[in-house]
Amino acid sequence: MPYGAAMPARRRTEPAAGRAAVAAWLRGDAARADVTAAVRFTLEELADIAPGNAVEVRVPPAGAVQAVAGPRHTRGTPPNVVETDVETWLGLATGRLPWSEAVSAGRVRASGERSDLSGLLPLQAARERR
Repeated sequence: MPYGAAMPARRRTEPAAGRAAVAAWLRGDAARADVTAAVRFTLEELADIAPGNAVEVRVPPAGAVQAVAGPRHTRGTPPNVVETDVETWLGLATGRLPWSEAVSAGRVRASGERSDLSGLLPLQAARERR
């Protein structure tokens, strides 16, 4: 890999288990562990679709990931941050909630010029566009 190239997303969630957790959330019968797995899996998917370190996406307490190509952040508060709750994130990731609606309702806090994730969500549609 050339120097400075974005590293591929480090997978911690088995894809089949992650998809099952997302499916359980979509059906409305996900246990807490399923919800956490679904968030982590979808964050890993985001980092896979948009590798990089320019934006930190935080979904406390379930997880966080750095994604999107651009300047790498190394110290202090990142210049591009997206933060939301678990339910909002899963709604965005699955397409149940449009980005613009979540932002206008104050359910997403996005700061920085690269923090607009509307072109990367929902994740399945973004993956299909690749």
